[in-house]
Amino acid sequence: MSESDKITTTIEENNKKIIASVDENDDKIITALEEPDGNLIELTLELLRNEALDFCKYQETINVTSLYGVSDGKAVGTYIEHEFKNFLTRKYSFLHGSSAKGIDLPGVEIHTDIKVTSAKQPQSSSPFKSARQKIYGLGYNLLLFVYEKTDNPLTKSANFKFVSCAFINKDRTADFQATKQINTILQNEGNTDDLFAFFQDKNIPGDEIVHTQLAEEILSNPPKQGYLTISNALQWRLQYKRIVNLPESIEGIDKII
Repeated sequence: MSESDKITTTIEENNKKIIASVDENDDKIITALEEPDGNLIELTLELLRNEALDFCKYQETINVTSLYGVSDGKAVGTYIEHEFKNFLTRKYSFLHGSSAKGIDLPGVEIHTDIKVTSAKQPQSSSPFKSARQKIYGLGYNLLLFVYEKTDNPLTKSANFKFVSCAFINKDRTADFQATKQINTILQNEGNTDDLFAFFQDKNIPGDEIVHTQLAEEILSNPPKQGYLTISNALQWRLQYKRIVNLPESIEGIDKII
């Protein structure tokens, strides 16, 4: 559906004016939030990182009765993601996305997907678009929340502790081992044949044409070192243990917690 097919509406809610577009499925997509004085506070990446830390501190104080006894990681992740978006909406204007329609915060400057995962096995999935993503990154930033969940039988509620929270620039969302080995090949005067052999040996998705084009691009534009572990599947399987174990921030990865 094109933008012209959407209906723009203004809704009064909690003493704030919400400007939203409504599509044919009656899905409301909030595009801006006005304070009572009419001014808009636009969300920036710096504010996003600051608010992620505040949210973690706030959420750790909350007893969540609806998740007591719930072990479904998807349900927990959906809850935390929605609560964080609501946390942001109280203060800022930003473009809302959804997991069904793409990344969670699709604004041009923000362009960030929210990932929530348990500390027991810090991983999630991401849509597969091309083999290039494994080498040059997903094409968008990641905001990662890694939690430990405990159930309190006295209050019959769930409590969360965030053991890690990190902002990962899109340039760092490639596969760690793939980018490391590719750059080693380049340092050893590797050519397209060497890269092509590497792609086949590591089962990088794609046919001969894809691999040839990718090899030529790498020779002219070497990839930055990635920090995810990306497994091949119908969807990419992203693993974040290396991010969790980083002792401090590095270029392109901001360790918030």
